[in-house]
Order: sequence, then structure tokens, then C-alpha cells
Amino acid sequence: MRLGKYGSAWLALVTAACAGAGPGQPAPAASPRPTLVVFITVDQLRADYYDRFRPQLRGGLARLFEGGAVFTDAHQDHAITETAPGHASTMSGRFPRSTGIIRNAAGVNVADAPLIGASDAGASPVRFRGTTLTDWLIAADPGTRALSVSAKDRGAILPIGRSKQQVFWYANNGTFTTSTWYADTLPTWVRSFNARRLLHRKAGQAWTLLLGESSYPERDSVSLESGGRNFTFPHQLPADSAAAAANARYTPFMDELTAAFALQGVRAMDLGRGPTTDVLAVSFSATDYVGHFYGPESRELHDQILRLDRTLGAFIDTLYTLRDSTRIVFALTGDHGVCPIPELHGGLRVDIRPAMSVARRVIAEAGGDTTAVDLESGALFVDAAAARVDPAKVADAFVTAALKVPGVLRADRFRDLANRDLAKDAIARRWLQSFPDDQRPMATVTLTPGNIYNYPVTATHGSPHDYDSHVPIVFYGARFKAGRYGSFVRTVDIAPTMARLLGVNPTERLDGRVLTQALGR
Repeated sequence: MRLGKYGSAWLALVTAACAGAGPGQPAPAASPRPTLVVFITVDQLRADYYDRFRPQLRGGLARLFEGGAVFTDAHQDHAITETAPGHASTMSGRFPRSTGIIRNAAGVNVADAPLIGASDAGASPVRFRGTTLTDWLIAADPGTRALSVSAKDRGAILPIGRSKQQVFWYANNGTFTTSTWYADTLPTWVRSFNARRLLHRKAGQAWTLLLGESSYPERDSVSLESGGRNFTFPHQLPADSAAAAANARYTPFMDELTAAFALQGVRAMDLGRGPTTDVLAVSFSATDYVGHFYGPESRELHDQILRLDRTLGAFIDTLYTLRDSTRIVFALTGDHGVCPIPELHGGLRVDIRPAMSVARRVIAEAGGDTTAVDLESGALFVDAAAARVDPAKVADAFVTAALKVPGVLRADRFRDLANRDLAKDAIARRWLQSFPDDQRPMATVTLTPGNIYNYPVTATHGSPHDYDSHVPIVFYGARFKAGRYGSFVRTVDIAPTMARLLGVNPTERLDGRVLTQALGR
């Protein structure tokens, strides 16, 4: 873990932010104004995947990374590196402390926004605070429209924020849908696409290797993968069509479907035709599903990235047949990285329950409700009213006990983190940037690098360590200056950079800054 690397860079960023750094005056129009912004998020896209698989990439990843402005030291600079906080930060230009989306469990799922035609959990952006790039574009031109698509509800909702645009995600019944927060019925084009039952028709088919077996150096016999079941190629989908449509999430077929649905939306909505600037946000989720089930060093992950590359290539090629390529700009990033399978590298699956038991004992002794304490991804929350005891007393007991648990690197009372040298202590900085004042935890736990919590999953993410925070940032299009840039940047810098390029101003103060290197000025 590198704690001292970012000192001067981070201080420069803070200085710029305190000075009100942002898009400022609109950039001069060096080329026709873009009519379509394509924002691509790849769920669980580690920064090293491109270089690792580069010789075999032939499609969209190759095009974007080789022809774009690529930032190689980019980070989701917050501590709970999960899907919801990551997606909320990228197009808003703000950390979780500002968006209010601090963790998956308190992300988009709500009971009062049921889905249309599906029984999955309801979802809406009601917890999201503030605005996004889409809102800034609409403020400049009310004609701006947006379409956001993902296999996951949070992957579709949070890049757009609270804007009531066209937002759709994949339900377990094999259809794309939305919630009643957005609409009462599905548009005709969505119903028509669902009627094709594309993943239902995959019943009985198998996910096989894209290339010959000799092209994959990874062992295909690691029993730690997929819970010890179905961990070798080929991966057969169930013969039942409904089960196949649900299980296809965990294969590259899901990304192919997502791309096809997004393109159908572009056609149906006539998105990006001009003269306004429209937004197409697409979050590809299969890399996350595959990474969790098989791990980042698996043959499955290798094949998934190769197939994603081809899917993105076809996606970009089709967009270019539909719209003027000189008037489309792209941004690509990941919402988080992932930790390798601990057992393959001498790591541990850490059981934090002893520390939680101590915290509950303090509450029980005070006559409180022991469910008043909650831990997610290392953040300890205490409901003071239900606990009937000073939360600080609970936190003190928890921290003391957590420091004795094997595999724990550090345990901090949240109030003490601000006293750290944040230019040198990236862990403290990321924890502080994770929570608004009204959602602060009482304490935080950080595991030793390479360790994960004892969850029933092959590999996971969620820590403030670099392997979870480090993601790529790529800008691509006629008005970007191609090249590889090694300076330390954050995903909150994407939105202000796009705003500067598009000549619009944010409607609120941002945590991010403009990456002028990408703009060439």
C-alpha cells in the first residue's frame, strides 16, 4: 500500500478546489459542438486490465485506450469502493461526502418506487444529493435529453442523478425496466426490445472461450472460483429459458445485451441528432459479476475482458454509422477495482464478528437494542437512540477489539481521522471523503492489503486500498488531446473536464477539477 505517493499532487488538488477550480469560462469552439456525450462505466474495471490483455485487444477498449487521453493513475478516491458510490461520483464531480451515496446498502433501493412489470426491489435516486453533468447541460439548453442503461439499477440511476430522464436496467425476469419514480409505463421501444427475449433464447447455450485455449495462461482448474462449482469452461446456461435469462448476468452475454439495448434507445429516441448535446450513459456490469464469481486472475475474467473489448468495438462502430463521429465524445472509467482471491496470495478472510460482539455487549449492558450497531465495508454505524448508550463508548470498545482481530491493519475512531496528515495518509483521506456530516460512522476498520471480509464470495472490493480504488480514466473524441498521462487524478475530475469541453458550467461547487491535459489547453 502506497501512503506517501500522493502528497504534493493531493495538496495541489485541494488548493485548486478551495480556489473554486471548475470549468470556469466555456472553452473556445475548436470544432463543432458535440451532439452526443457517451459515458461508459465498466463495473469492476481495474486499471491494469488494459495493459495486461493489450496484445489480444482488437475492439473498443483498444480504440479508446490507444487513441484517447488516458490517465493511468486515476482513483475512486473514497474508502467504500462499491458500485453505488462509484457511479454517483463520476458524472457529478463530487465525492460520496457530497452526493450522499455512501454505500450500496443505502444506495438506490426503496420500497415506494416499485418496478414496472418486475418484482425486483424498487429503486429511485431519492438519496442522491445535488446535480450531474446532465443537469448542467439541461440548465444551458432545456432540449438536452439523456438515456442511461445498465444491468444494475444503481448502475443506471446514479450517473444521471435525480434528473427524470430515460433510465432502464435489467430485471431478474429477463426484461429491461424502470421504476415508477420515472414513469408509469414502459416506452413502446422498450417493450418491443423485451419481446425479443434475447437472453431467454440463450437457454442451453454455453459461454465458451473467444480464442484458442493456448491464448489463456490462467489455469482453468482453480476450485476456489465460483464456490467450487462450475469453475471450468464451458459454462452452460440452464435449459429453462427464464433461468437462462436470469443467470446470463454472470456471462459476457449481459454486456452484449446492454449494448444492443442502448443502441436501440439511441435509434428510438433519435438521441444525439443535434443541435442539442444529449447524454448516453452505459454501465457494463458483467465484468463485476464475473470478477466476483471467478476472481480477477481467472481465465473467465480474461475472456470477459476480451469479449467486452469486442462488444465495445461493435457498439462504437454502430454509433458512428448512426451519428457524425466528429460530434461524439466518450469518457470511460470504472466504478471500483477488486482484490485478488486472498487464498492465492497468502491473504485472509477476516472475521470481524468478535469486535461486533464486543460492541453489541456494550449496548446490551445499557439495556439497548443490539441491532442498533451496523458494519458495512469497514464503517461502523450506531443508532444512538436505539442503543441507549453514548455511541462513542460503543466505538471505543469496537476499535479496541478490532485491533486484536487477525488481518486488521488499523481501526480508527472517525473523529480522529481529520487529525491525520491527509497528504500522506490516503486511507484517512478516503474515509473522510466518504461521508456527509449527517451520515458519519463512529469508527472505521481497514484490513491489511490482500485481505477481505469473510463474505461468501470468491473475490470482492470495497476497501480504501489502491487495488480497489485504482481505475482507468479515458477521454476520446475529436476535441481531446490523445496521450498517456501519469499524474494522480480522481474520478470526480471527469465531470468538470467534460463540462469544460462542452462549454457548460456546473450549477454547484464540485470536488473535482478540470484535467486540462486532456483538453490540450
